[in-house]
Amino acid sequence: MSRMLTVGAAQLGPISREETRGEVVQRLLSLMRKAKARGCDLVVFPELALTTFFPRWYMQDQADVDAYFETEMPGPETQPLFDTARELGIGFYLGYAERVEQAGRVRHFNTAILVDAGGGIVGKYRKIHLPGHSENEPWRAFQHLEKRYFEPGDLGFGTWRAFGGVLGMALCNDRRWPETYRVLALKGMELMMLGYNTPIHYPPVPEHDHLQGFHNHLCMQAGAYQNGTWVVAVAKAGREEGCELLGQSCIIAPTGEIVAMSSTLDDELIVADCDLDRTREIKENIFNFALHRQPQEYRLIAERKGTVAP
Repeated sequence: MSRMLTVGAAQLGPISREETRGEVVQRLLSLMRKAKARGCDLVVFPELALTTFFPRWYMQDQADVDAYFETEMPGPETQPLFDTARELGIGFYLGYAERVEQAGRVRHFNTAILVDAGGGIVGKYRKIHLPGHSENEPWRAFQHLEKRYFEPGDLGFGTWRAFGGVLGMALCNDRRWPETYRVLALKGMELMMLGYNTPIHYPPVPEHDHLQGFHNHLCMQAGAYQNGTWVVAVAKAGREEGCELLGQSCIIAPTGEIVAMSSTLDDELIVADCDLDRTREIKENIFNFALHRQPQEYRLIAERKGTVAP
């Protein structure tokens, strides 16, 4: 018995500051059509897939910042993604910057959505673990101002029944935190979709630059294995506006094994047949939560934010 979901990880090469939404959408559509031609049921795009990674710049005029945000989804420029998905009968995950009015105030989120093969939005996730800093730090080679331009997500970690399984979403820095995988796994996740933009140079600790690729895979392979889930991780890659972004888009099995990985820093599609029933190998054995977990001993994880030494 198997529940096979064929998934495409649609890596993007660099997006320039001058590139329009329409031009980027055409690149996404090309990858979507390739995914359909290769038998994919679902295609996963990167984080903030519609624009260059704008948090690398310090901007004081909010109008300049807001130009990178979507106020509706789909909107006029993104509608072709939904139309083509419906026409081809393929679903997709898309990361983008979301500007929304809630309770009389404007809010900004780093967001991802899951769209089904009929072009309908199944679920939405807003990034919870925002990295970087909130004020201008001119000593850096480039900024990482996610804490300035976004607020932490307010939707929690969600899972959705779709594509014959239970799917979860995360974004970039979320992958480094084990709580992300465990909360989603406790909600039944069988496949995680995750887009990222990861600079190779890390200004606060440059001696870790050579470890970026290792750490990228380390946390996701561990998360996949310890929670019995597929992980589909998709990069924005290459030299974008002078910043080198990590590639290494990959699809990871519930055993922690990488079963497909990109080999370029350009627009590239990798594909894997993900048998969702393979999650049972882990979930019913070594990481059988109901049998082995001791949650009464883990309360500190939710009660304390920082470290308190004895």
